[in-house]
Amino acid sequence: MHKTNQHILRLIGRREFVDFPEFGINAIEAKIDTGAYTNSLHCEKIEIVSHSAKAILRITIKLSETGLQKTKTIDFEEYTKKKIKNSFGELEERYVIKTLIKLGRKRIRTSISLSNRENMRYEVLIGRKMLKGKFLIDVNQIHLGGKKIVI
Repeated sequence: MHKTNQHILRLIGRREFVDFPEFGINAIEAKIDTGAYTNSLHCEKIEIVSHSAKAILRITIKLSETGLQKTKTIDFEEYTKKKIKNSFGELEERYVIKTLIKLGRKRIRTSISLSNRENMRYEVLIGRKMLKGKFLIDVNQIHLGGKKIVI
């Protein structure tokens, strides 16, 4: 008997619940968007504040956690600024942070751009950079939770 090159992927739908363990926020419904390269998180407020002569990125997020509104203010010492195409195809400058996202049983440290998504249907967008090589998407389904499949 010989070994085969098997690759394990996790099956997800077009919408999934994600957790942000480092923020203490769970079960936020995210849109799985293979048309987007990066992830995006809705922020009510994004500002740079000075703290001990160091520039700190302070964000205020208000997310719907399984029916409840949860507001948190979080400070980041490490962040970058990148030009990212918005949903209209226009380049805009956004702050980007790294954080842990849990999708199903998979925990992934990834980059996420910060923007005001108040006019969008979903507060969190998961792009193909995070999905590549880890997930298979069934667009006919929602909330599959990342069941393992072998390819």
